[in-house]
Amino acid sequence: MQPITEELVKDTIAKRSDDSYKGTYGKVLVIGGDADMGGAAILTASAAVYSGAGLVTVATHKTNHAALHSRLPEAMAIDSADVEKVTEQVKKMDVIAIGPGLGLSEEAFILLTAVFSTVTEQQQTIIDGSAISLMAEYDLPYPKTQAVYTPHLGEWEKLSGLAVSQQEPNANTKIQQKIGGTIVLKSNRTEVYVEDAVWKNTVGNPAMATGGMGDTLAGMIAGFTAQFEDKERAVLSAVFLHSKIGDELAAKQYVVLPTQIIEHIPSTMKAYSLS
Repeated sequence: MQPITEELVKDTIAKRSDDSYKGTYGKVLVIGGDADMGGAAILTASAAVYSGAGLVTVATHKTNHAALHSRLPEAMAIDSADVEKVTEQVKKMDVIAIGPGLGLSEEAFILLTAVFSTVTEQQQTIIDGSAISLMAEYDLPYPKTQAVYTPHLGEWEKLSGLAVSQQEPNANTKIQQKIGGTIVLKSNRTEVYVEDAVWKNTVGNPAMATGGMGDTLAGMIAGFTAQFEDKERAVLSAVFLHSKIGDELAAKQYVVLPTQIIEHIPSTMKAYSLS
């Protein structure tokens, strides 16, 4: 198991070219946030924007649109109930992040299957939260895309069939090889499983044990994979910086909020790009 280090992050976050524009840094579509969990999609979208994604659109329940526009005017919004419109947007995107606050309703299942039928092998798809639970509940086929799954231990148990006590690197690796893609297994020391390696995060703290942290990480992964060429290193860097910011805040705070991490993403990325 290899440690995720600061040097890897420094090598990933490159200085931006003078002649770049918003299209240079990727188009991200966040799909999630039912009527009860709109905050999850807003956190994911905010993290993607603050991580530097060029354009971010959010497909979410229409009751969340006003809050989204108020909290994040940089993002565009569409109604997640309009499945045809969502799938048309999917076709235009570089990265799709689906699942934060999506819920487990029949409507969520229909939307998930439509998206999985639309994504391509050229696109990055971050599969989080409710999307993982729906996949496990309905035994859905794995989508043909460059997938990044971001389960916590309970969601991984559903998807992999491994009880938490059985979730050790060799067993997890066998499931990853079956599923394909990248597995970001969230815990106090998050592990990242890729085709030929296992990485372990070296930072993070209990002050981050707050609702919305996973949604924020999904957004950072979306933003990083949208703009950085080496997708594996982009995922690893997002995992590291998410926790590194949390450590810096926890030095002075008993509890660290996801919104605080999001606020510090741009300045932290700047510091690493100059290192």
